[in-house]
Amino acid sequence: MSKEKLSIVKIGGNIIEDETSLTTFLKLFSTLKGKKILVHGGGKRATHIASKLGIESKMFQGRRITDLETLEVITMVYGGLVNKNIVAKLQALKTNAIGLSGADINSIKSDKRVLKEVDYGFVGDVKEVDYKAIDKLINAEFTPVFCAITHDGNGQLLNTNADTISSQVAIGMSKIYETSIYYCFELEGVLKDINDKKSVVKKINSKTYQELLDAEIVTEGMLPKLENCFDALKKGVHKVNMGNTSMLTNENDNFTTITL
Repeated sequence: MSKEKLSIVKIGGNIIEDETSLTTFLKLFSTLKGKKILVHGGGKRATHIASKLGIESKMFQGRRITDLETLEVITMVYGGLVNKNIVAKLQALKTNAIGLSGADINSIKSDKRVLKEVDYGFVGDVKEVDYKAIDKLINAEFTPVFCAITHDGNGQLLNTNADTISSQVAIGMSKIYETSIYYCFELEGVLKDINDKKSVVKKINSKTYQELLDAEIVTEGMLPKLENCFDALKKGVHKVNMGNTSMLTNENDNFTTITL
């Protein structure tokens, strides 16, 4: 018996920061057929508000170091400002959204990241997704909208990478659904040539991925994203799509689809 389809869509900071881009995206998301989940970050907004409050944002290898002050800002911005703004806009588009962090309905538990070369502070690595609890919301015809915050089960909130939340939620939900992830960003997909925005690699599987690595076409910024994708595929996710928001329409076929 074939499983029902579920789409998990992730948007990043550049879409969130630009009101026109966000409005366009949410219109596309609201018309996306079938059951769906939205995951969002909000790092740029958090950095902006932290600086207004006189809190310096510290990064290491592109990841935010989250001390207690920063965690408070992130909770306000991701879980409050950004999340509720998105939910309100979706309600206006007749999509009955419900805003969530990983602490809500005990949906996503994380472990505080182990101290290695740098102390990331209150940063979580996902260890458990309660897919049955999330499915109760979906079956009640709500559309979950997750911000990039999880919890440790002992009362501590943790800042968690939104790409990781997307893939871990998709892995969990794949026990019930045929899950597809859509990573929406500025580019049209994985590019053969970074200077040619139209040079999209439309299909990647394990074999072609190795060829892209050998040819050094996949560079540092895209490596962790793609490793994350293949990890999700090996753990039950059906396919992963990467591109700009227009890939949510039937008109656009110029984006990257990743399968095993």
